[in-house]
Amino acid sequence: MKIGLVGLPGSGKTTVFNALTGLAADTGPGARPGRVNLGVVKVPDGRLDRFAELYSPKKTTYAEISFCDIAGGGSARGLDREVLTSMREMEALCQVLRGFSNPALPDPAHPRQELEDLLAELLLADLEIIERRIIRLQKERGEPQDLALLLRAQAHLEAEQPLRTLETNDAERRSLRGYHLLSSKPLLLVLNVEEGEVAEPVPEALAAAAAAAGLGIVVLSARIEMDIAQMDTEEQAEFYAALGLGESAQTRFIQGAFDLLDLITMFTVGPDECRAWPIRRGSTAPRAAGKIHSDIERGFIRAEVIHWRDHVELGSESKCREAGKLRVEGRDYVVQDGDDVHFRFNV
Repeated sequence: MKIGLVGLPGSGKTTVFNALTGLAADTGPGARPGRVNLGVVKVPDGRLDRFAELYSPKKTTYAEISFCDIAGGGSARGLDREVLTSMREMEALCQVLRGFSNPALPDPAHPRQELEDLLAELLLADLEIIERRIIRLQKERGEPQDLALLLRAQAHLEAEQPLRTLETNDAERRSLRGYHLLSSKPLLLVLNVEEGEVAEPVPEALAAAAAAAGLGIVVLSARIEMDIAQMDTEEQAEFYAALGLGESAQTRFIQGAFDLLDLITMFTVGPDECRAWPIRRGSTAPRAAGKIHSDIERGFIRAEVIHWRDHVELGSESKCREAGKLRVEGRDYVVQDGDDVHFRFNV
């Protein structure tokens, strides 16, 4: 999962990146627009830890999130073209909103306005691409269904609605995905606030604007949480308790990201490897199998499923089978969060 962090100059975006990754990328002005800092974070999962204790596998593989800090460019009200281009390569976007006083900036913090400005900018950037493609298809007399889809997308954008809310079938979604449209990407908000406000609720006006747009929001105090992220685990716990927070910035963000992307976790376990696989909620068994390898999806026969808690408590697959806790499921089975799955296939 590749999440791009974006924000207007002075929002503390790179400081948020450091807080989430534990890295120490340079902060402040001067970065080349479009430059990307990369950080990969393993998603903590106590269930996978229990499987690793049970099997002592050669390899334990956690789910991962790649954070991409896209260097800002443009004015205090918008991003430049290089930044927008870099954003198109991301699977999801996270906008950092400034909720703190910055003496280097002339204007007070206005996170709701920043949100509205970005949303409008994404719509306009997508509309430009869609309109160019429509003109080309009309000249070349392209496929009628492709043109019809783009005309629907154009009307949706002109109505100031993001493409993630456009009703489409699987084939249409695949078609639109090829254009890397920004307003079709999941968007998560991070409100970057002063240290003393990190445990406070989101301001009412911003919460209402985010809810109206169907967006999740996480509150961080990036400056202090960046410092905490570089401490050892025991010290971190003490500082988070002092701030009135039970979890790290990283954990809070990951939970928000999983909710935003509607992800759950399935497991494949054994003495060679215990692994967590993030998959879309509602995925059928064959589609979940495709997350591992396309051949498994193509040659899917059945899925042998054990809930993770039953597996850990009973101690082995054979004991789960004896106790009737192993289920054999077919193509229509919808994989559930925490399922340990062994796929049978033939290609």
